[in-house]
Amino acid sequence: MKKTIWSTLAVILIFLVWYLAADRQTPFTGNARVKAIATQIVPQVTGTVTEVLVENGQIVEAGDVLVRIDRRPYEIAKAKAEADLESATQDVGASSAEVSAAQAKLARAQSDLDTIRIQSERVFALEKKGLVPISQADNARGQLAESVANFENAQADLEKAKQRLGNEGTENPKIQRALADLAQAELDLEWTELRAPALGVVSNLLIAPGTYARSGQDLLTFLDATDIWIEAYFTENNLGRTAVGSPVEVVLDMHPGRVIPGVIESFSAAVSVSGGDVAGDLASAPSTKGFLREPERFPVRIVLPGYEAGSTEDDLRFQLNGQADVIMYLGDSGLLNMVGRAYIRLVSIMTYAY
Repeated sequence: MKKTIWSTLAVILIFLVWYLAADRQTPFTGNARVKAIATQIVPQVTGTVTEVLVENGQIVEAGDVLVRIDRRPYEIAKAKAEADLESATQDVGASSAEVSAAQAKLARAQSDLDTIRIQSERVFALEKKGLVPISQADNARGQLAESVANFENAQADLEKAKQRLGNEGTENPKIQRALADLAQAELDLEWTELRAPALGVVSNLLIAPGTYARSGQDLLTFLDATDIWIEAYFTENNLGRTAVGSPVEVVLDMHPGRVIPGVIESFSAAVSVSGGDVAGDLASAPSTKGFLREPERFPVRIVLPGYEAGSTEDDLRFQLNGQADVIMYLGDSGLLNMVGRAYIRLVSIMTYAY
C-alpha cells in the first residue's frame, strides 16, 4: 500500500516538475487566432449606390473599384465650380483693365500738372516784375490748384482700382477661392468611386444598387491580405524567456493534422484590465475570483515564414479570427522540446475531431 502511495506521489511530483519547467521552456496555448487588418470602407460623399462591382468573398487588387456612388450631383457641382472660376477670371480681367485705365489717367494728370506748373511759374515770375496783370496770375494759381487736385484724384482712383484687383494672377483672392472650390468638386467626384486600399478580400457584403451611402458611415468590410499573422495569448509566467525570433509551431483548425513552423515577430506591451486608472483617483486593481488570482494573458504576434501574406496559390488558407494552437520552444532542453513536439502533433490530429 505504501509502495503505491509513494509511486503515485512520485508520478505527481514528476508531472508537477515537468509542468513548471515546460511552462517556462515550452509554453503552450490553445488561445490563439488568425489575424489580419480589417478595414471598414467608408464613403467620403453621400449618395445612392449605382454599382456594386464585387461579390462577397471576392479577391481584389489594390485600386480596384468596389462601389460607385451616383456621380451626377458631383458632376453638376464640378461644372458650377468651373463656371465660377471662369467668372472670377473674367472679373479679375475687368479689374485689371480698370487699373490700367486709372494708371493712364494718373499719367495724364501728372503730365498736365507738370505743364501747368511750368506755365504758372513763368506767370508768377512775370508777376513779380510787374509785367502781367494780377488777374492773370490769379488764373494761373487756379489752374495749378485744379491740376494738383486732378492729380491727387487720379492717384486715389488708381489705389482703389488696385485694391479691387487684389494680387495679380492666380494669387488673386477671387481666383484662389474659385480654384479651391473646383478642387473640392473634383475630389468629391473622385470619391464617388470606392477603391480597394490593397490586395485583399471583400467580406460580409450587405449592399446592392440603390443602397443609400452616407458620408462617414461604414459601407463594407475589406480584409487586407498583405499582412497576416497569428496572435497567441500567453500568461505572464510563459513570457519570461521569450524573445523576438524565438521558434514556435502552430496548428490551424482549418488545417488539422498539419504542424506549421513559425517565429515570434513582436510582443504587445500592455493589455486592458477590468479596473483601470482614472486621473484624479487612486489606482484601481483588477478584481480576482477564488483563492488564486486569474493569470493575465498578453498577446504575442507570430508570423509563419512564407505565409506572411495571403495568396490564392498558397497551400494554406486563412480565416480572420480562425482558431489555432501554439507551442513555443524557448530553451535548449532536448527532452522538453521532444515532448512539446510530440504534444503539438497529437493536438494537430485531435483537431480533426473538434
